[in-house]
Amino acid sequence: MPREEMIVACCTDLAGKVRGKAFPVDQFDKRQRRGIGWTPTNALITCFDTIAESPFGALGDLVLIPDPATRTRVVLDDAATAENFALGDICHTDGRPWELCTRSILRAALDRLDRVSGLTLKGAFEHEFQLLGLPAVPGDAYSLAGFRAERALAETLTGAMRSAGIAPDTFMKEYGPGQYEVTMGPALGTAIADQATILKELVRASARATGHTATFTPIRDPESVGNGVHIHLSFLSGGRPATWDAGGRYELSRKAGQFIAGVLKYIDSILALTAPSVISYLRLTPHRWSAAFNNLGLQDREAAVRLCPVNDLSDIDRAAQFNFEIRATDAAASPHLQLAALVNAGCQGIEDGLDLPAATAEDLSLLDPASLAARGLVRLPRSLPEALDRFASNPTVTGWFPQGFADVYTSHKRGEIAALDGMSETEVCALYERVY
Repeated sequence: MPREEMIVACCTDLAGKVRGKAFPVDQFDKRQRRGIGWTPTNALITCFDTIAESPFGALGDLVLIPDPATRTRVVLDDAATAENFALGDICHTDGRPWELCTRSILRAALDRLDRVSGLTLKGAFEHEFQLLGLPAVPGDAYSLAGFRAERALAETLTGAMRSAGIAPDTFMKEYGPGQYEVTMGPALGTAIADQATILKELVRASARATGHTATFTPIRDPESVGNGVHIHLSFLSGGRPATWDAGGRYELSRKAGQFIAGVLKYIDSILALTAPSVISYLRLTPHRWSAAFNNLGLQDREAAVRLCPVNDLSDIDRAAQFNFEIRATDAAASPHLQLAALVNAGCQGIEDGLDLPAATAEDLSLLDPASLAARGLVRLPRSLPEALDRFASNPTVTGWFPQGFADVYTSHKRGEIAALDGMSETEVCALYERVY
């Protein structure tokens, strides 16, 4: 019997998983118009495939409509089966965006950015991941030998990215055992999160094609390194760079500075969306090269927001290079939801005309809470329950999202927490490793 190729219509959900439904490729045109069936309670499926308490129950119908701009078809080496999928939007059956569709939530945030600033968002995600089953090799960190060991994966992935329309940038052996980092060129608007999602799936597929299993879990071992997501952002105005200003504080334009000030003000209340797993908080601690405070840093890889260096040797001009990086993020989140939360926080900063705080240059973990507060600094939540409490209790933040979103999201995450009841820290890490 001949095989018939299928394509999967996908979305990133509240668990940060890519879920969807497949159909024959010859139906793609009509599925763009009418979508494929989806169910509201699907949003309450946790990353462990338990179902959190749902306000929808067995009721309701939705459609998942694939977006042709995200269609990805890649054949890896001599594989008989192509990777074939497309991201899309979850809508009501009358075509209205569904309130819990992460892609629609991001689109609304980007529309807000345009209204309040006239700016276009430009950005890219950096992904760190680990290959399971590889031992720690002394001396391998950042090494040619470490790259050589996985050259086949790196080159397979690079070809897949190019085929999918994602600009390859770098691939390197990272610090941890079996840990690698992949970066890509920037995209605009919704495509920033779309390409971040597609790249993760291409990593998984390329790893599988070369005999590996990749995990993006925030941390595999509390005594070892974590896997972060670093989100690089900048702005365009009328198609021209709009982040750099030679006369601005730290060379930031006024609106870019206000945007960052908003992110820093609200990051403790959106951490439940940007670093949303129980084990995310094992990584978000001082001295792990992640982030533990709501601070701005100049080229500081432990700051919540880092102003990235400009390379004077580059053929790209200073204004086009200039960007900032958000580091209190990991791959347990939906890239669309992460970016929506950050954009809304930045928009609030622009709307409120917030002043950019001073950058820090010391070990903040040595300061007491009163000293931190005097400088407008706070320790970020130390656990997912604490992060959820800060999110749910901040009416400004919950007001950025559609009605009912905050209640459903917190219910979802509390269901995730409940599924871990009675497990040891080691067991919890092992379970997340398999899930992500």
